[in-house]
Amino acid sequence: MSRKKRNILIIVFTLTIGAVFYGFVRNDFEIVKNIDIYASILKQLDEQYVDEINVNDLLKTSVDAMLSNLDPYTVFYQESDLEEFKLMTTGQYGGIGALIQQDSDYVIISEPYDGWPAFEAGLNPGDKILEIEGKSVQNKTFSDVSAMLRGQPGTKLKMNILPYGKTKSVNKEIVRKEIKLPNISYSGLLDNHIGYIRLDQFTDNAGDDMKQAFQQLKTEGMQKLIIDLRGNGGGLLNEAINIVNLFVDKGNIVVKTQGKNSSKNQIFPTLSPALDTKIPIVVLVDRTSASASEIVAGSLQDFDRAVLVGQRTYGKGLVQNIVPLAYNTRMKVTVSKYYIPSGRCIQAVDYANKDENGQNKRKADSLATAFKTKGGRIVYDYGGVEPDINNQVDSYSTVLLAMMEKHIVFNFANEFKLKHATIPDAKEFTITDEIYNDFVQYVKTKNLEYKTFTEKQLEQLKRSVKDDKFSDNINAPIAQLEQVVAKEKENDLFRYKKEISELLQVEIASRYYHQKGGIEASLSIDPDVNKAKEILLNNDVYTSILKGTYKK
Repeated sequence: MSRKKRNILIIVFTLTIGAVFYGFVRNDFEIVKNIDIYASILKQLDEQYVDEINVNDLLKTSVDAMLSNLDPYTVFYQESDLEEFKLMTTGQYGGIGALIQQDSDYVIISEPYDGWPAFEAGLNPGDKILEIEGKSVQNKTFSDVSAMLRGQPGTKLKMNILPYGKTKSVNKEIVRKEIKLPNISYSGLLDNHIGYIRLDQFTDNAGDDMKQAFQQLKTEGMQKLIIDLRGNGGGLLNEAINIVNLFVDKGNIVVKTQGKNSSKNQIFPTLSPALDTKIPIVVLVDRTSASASEIVAGSLQDFDRAVLVGQRTYGKGLVQNIVPLAYNTRMKVTVSKYYIPSGRCIQAVDYANKDENGQNKRKADSLATAFKTKGGRIVYDYGGVEPDINNQVDSYSTVLLAMMEKHIVFNFANEFKLKHATIPDAKEFTITDEIYNDFVQYVKTKNLEYKTFTEKQLEQLKRSVKDDKFSDNINAPIAQLEQVVAKEKENDLFRYKKEISELLQVEIASRYYHQKGGIEASLSIDPDVNKAKEILLNNDVYTSILKGTYKK
């Protein structure tokens, strides 16, 4: 190389390094400058603002506002949020172990977890929380009450409760415990040797929990498997890989991650021999299956190891790390995107770009790229994982939604429990005509008010007639139609008897057999479960789906 060329290369290299160094210096300077400005503003507000300020609240508000310009998964946790942080990462929290819900100006017990402090203290669905530690909780929100119920394990909690159906309140003293929400809420053997495992989250030991449930079902004679990931919002990446590894042999790449920082570019293969590479599997997914759920479902689809049934998943293809900060605070920050075995990234929303209305852009189906599974099937990088069998579920009727909003189904189940000491096993219990007729009479006492879609359309029509200044002649047929609709509406409880009965069946079963009973009562009437069973019992259909030759 000539001396002239060598000198030119040295100059270019020096300029490049200088530019990079300047970029780092410039960036660091901007950070230091803005931190100094922020500290000055906070100090002046504390010293000069007309009213007293809460510095911690201001800090949280300002940080949340800053992070809101990024994605919703990058979150700041103050020291006071550590219980929420612990629940997110481990599925554990200190509390009484009960689901609660808002009911008018009070919060009520929705479901005590079997075996936990609320259950042991005799709390039941429908019990109204009046006071906590001597303080009234009337007009407190669900979130307010939830925060008051949580605390350090071993601490005592005094509550004043109005039991459902009673007029006199009672005092309860409950000792908080370390509540560990199970990764698997139910596993059992269905008919025709089909096993069923409902995985609710991916916290610590989810892979081991799945392994144990699978092995237990095998001892009971399981020959085919349904894995239910519906409603599972995800969790730990390593647990998702461990679960895939149960059914996919060692040495297969499950996930690749790529981020701005090259240290976040990682490959995650299966590390152990598989537990079972042959058993037919159907995975159930829905619109709320996200993150780790999508890794498991999408990977098993990419490896042609399972058939997916349900609805397209949420579309969260982003990976977060927990970053420790000063003074025992934390930040969960998005550091990379993940790619499943076929090469797909299933992220649905582009948080880096917004449309003309300032809204984050969603990936359009028309822009989806084709990828191939291990066996050559075509799959697409939609916003979310598209199931092999899209089993759309009908939405609830207006009358049922109205009854749910008013807690009518919930309260009827409570009333039923007060009047009936026992019911058949949850798997056998059904809503008889007698029970349903009792329910209809119960609804009539509640003055249920709601507007059907047709009624809303007629109201819109009347407004349009008025805006168009049509003659009064048109009002007569509209009024006549309103009368016909009102008459038809009277039959809603029988028109939608099937779907109402199904919800009643699950709600009542859960009063006697708790969470397990509610799940067992739902399995025989669950359309996704029934579709999964149908596929598993027809080997030709199951095989053709995995080969890509199935004709829908």
